Amino acid sequence: MIQIKRQWYELLKSEFDKDYFKSLQEFLKSEYTKYQIYPSEDKIFNALNHVPLDKIKVVIIGQDPYHEPGQAQGLSFSVPSDVQIPPSLVNIMTEIESDLGIVCKKDGNLERWANQGVLLLNTVLTVRRGQANSHKDKGWERITRRIIELVGKREKPAVFLLWGSYAQSFSDLIGSQHLILKAPHPSPLSAYRGFFGCKHFSKCNDFLIKNGEQPIDWS
Repeated sequence: MIQIKRQWYELLKSEFDKDYFKSLQEFLKSEYTKYQIYPSEDKIFNALNHVPLDKIKVVIIGQDPYHEPGQAQGLSFSVPSDVQIPPSLVNIMTEIESDLGIVCKKDGNLERWANQGVLLLNTVLTVRRGQANSHKDKGWERITRRIIELVGKREKPAVFLLWGSYAQSFSDLIGSQHLILKAPHPSPLSAYRGFFGCKHFSKCNDFLIKNGEQPIDWS
């Protein structure tokens, strides 16, 4: 079930060897047998497989995958190109356009961001169809916390976009060499409380340029 590139496998091997992860694997084997689980097994570690640790420029932390058919692809906030763009991502694109004065592609597939060094990491990597948070507290949070910690301790600076109180709860894992930007979650329930107008995307790119990195093309 672990389909993960070698660098990340080596970095996380100590987690994979622990009892909690073995229990998680047994749970997932049962879930994939009995229910429709998202994303497909080959895409569970899609976020990591797109970006090696040393190439990460930006981290965007989500919660768990989309739970309706055809949506989840192992990248937080992202959906395949032929799927309607979900409301939170619509709001993200609205803020990008307002902040940067650009027009975003009408395409919810964010692999174009991941390929530039944006780690689109959900903290729970699987979900049962139609049941949000159904795989919460099964072990995923321990391994994704370790992933955030690995980036957070890295000497090379990165930008962490922490939207909502849940994502912000990981702040203690992130060293002072990084830029942490906080705002309410971009969901329709909270975007108007300060996500709109946060200007995270220009602030992010300014920091990258200042640190000798290419800015992200957020379009």
